[in-house]
Amino acid sequence: MEKDLGDYRKSYKKGALLETAISDNPMELFQKWFHEVDTHFQQDETNAMTISTLGLDGFPKNRVVLLKKYTFEGFIFYTNYESEKGKAMDVNPNVCLSFHWAAAERQVIIKGTAEKIAENLSDGYFESRPKGSQLGAMASRQSSVIKNRDVLEAKLKSLEMEYETKAISRPKFWGGFMVKPIEIEFWQGRENRLHDRIRYQLQADFSWKIERLSP
Repeated sequence: MEKDLGDYRKSYKKGALLETAISDNPMELFQKWFHEVDTHFQQDETNAMTISTLGLDGFPKNRVVLLKKYTFEGFIFYTNYESEKGKAMDVNPNVCLSFHWAAAERQVIIKGTAEKIAENLSDGYFESRPKGSQLGAMASRQSSVIKNRDVLEAKLKSLEMEYETKAISRPKFWGGFMVKPIEIEFWQGRENRLHDRIRYQLQADFSWKIERLSP
């Protein structure tokens, strides 16, 4: 099987990224970009991001997760701590996040370290989830091998009956991670492939070094 994709081309004309229009802090620029994309572009799931981890088998692996909060400290998402990515981050917390906002012709790439957030914060977010999502988190031993989908459906049905009139507590194997950035790169598509790339690197005094990269 073969398909030549050489003619798949696009001209990028929707914006520019200039040093005169950026902040000294990359989180402020991230907030600005996120708001612009979420408000002015037809972008599905603006908070969808790819997270790359180095697996226990020595291979990197990417998957898409949903950003649930960002602060000046970092980026928070939730997952099963016993999943493949959860186990990978326990051994090697160095990860890479990326946002691809095709509608705005923008990308953001974040290098950082992942650490579990406080249990009370995970408890609070878990309580805010719909009941079906809470039970789904309990029913799935994420990344483990199962015989078929019927196993999941049966487990969920059993939990629905068990918790029909009971409050649901967050399982200890599920919770949040915060990725604390050490480097953030902003990419804006431009004409003739002369894209804008601005990189922020965290310094020892917690300031950010700002550099323009060649496309």
